[in-house]
Amino acid sequence: MKIQTTTLALLLAGFTFAGSGGRKISKQEYVDQWKGVAIEQMMLHDIPASITLAQGILESANGNSDLAVKGNNHFGIKCHNWQGKKMYKDDDTKNECFRVYKTAEESYIDHSEFLKNGKRYSFLFDYKSTDYKSWAKGLKQAGYATNPKYPDLLIGIIEDLELNQYDSFSKVETRKLPSIVAEKSKEKVEVKSVYRSNTHQVNIHTNGVKYVVAKKGDTFFTIATEFGLKLSQLYRYNDYDKHKDVLVPGDVIYIRPKKRANIFKKEEIVVEKEISLNELSQSYALNKKTLMRLNNITDDETIIASGRKVTLR
Repeated sequence: MKIQTTTLALLLAGFTFAGSGGRKISKQEYVDQWKGVAIEQMMLHDIPASITLAQGILESANGNSDLAVKGNNHFGIKCHNWQGKKMYKDDDTKNECFRVYKTAEESYIDHSEFLKNGKRYSFLFDYKSTDYKSWAKGLKQAGYATNPKYPDLLIGIIEDLELNQYDSFSKVETRKLPSIVAEKSKEKVEVKSVYRSNTHQVNIHTNGVKYVVAKKGDTFFTIATEFGLKLSQLYRYNDYDKHKDVLVPGDVIYIRPKKRANIFKKEEIVVEKEISLNELSQSYALNKKTLMRLNNITDDETIIASGRKVTLR
């Protein structure tokens, strides 16, 4: 099948692959492993999760392809000014250059950026994230693949596996963080639930960072263990406050680094009630050092007074 971007597959923990003498990953196993990441990318970039999963399945042969196993490349994206590691493989022509990623999740992120930043794909974002058929046809129209049956193949995978169930935001709970500031705009700080881990619901903050809400009995150690993180990583992601070593139900705990830049439209807020710098940082998923730099704060234990204006970007 001639496809300009050959599919990539993930090296899934706990599985061995046909290429190494083990069994192959099934389509359903692939979906179960990567649906959370696909939904996350949909929330951040409005690309249907069903389309992302179907492309991953088709392009990477359910994560079993050589390119996926050796290069963590699930979507067959070729080098095109790529500065990272590369691998070469026959595709439309011999010995073509493909991107290599450190992790399969990076491949998913790059796939979103590839579509979002590519001018020829810009019209796709006029379609709703629930309109997987238009997206499938549009990808072929934009030149993602040369196979004339490409849209039908994607649609077939989506409908056979009912992947369109992941495109509906009505199936994704949206909830607000506690309000602690009086904002100039009406824009709300919201988060969206993405998928459930062994114990915790994983959410995405409006600023694009994954987090969980602490439950009774949780500690930094138990959450770090659940998500395969080092304790020092979890402390760093949350700008660990030495005065708050004990978690209480309702605490927001980030499982990915907070942003060093603010993606909100708002540039400034007015603090409604006295709050610590760490609490403000947690509320906006914004790195504490960034807040300190933007607001000329030198003491990381500063308490921000009620009525003070705080710059977010």
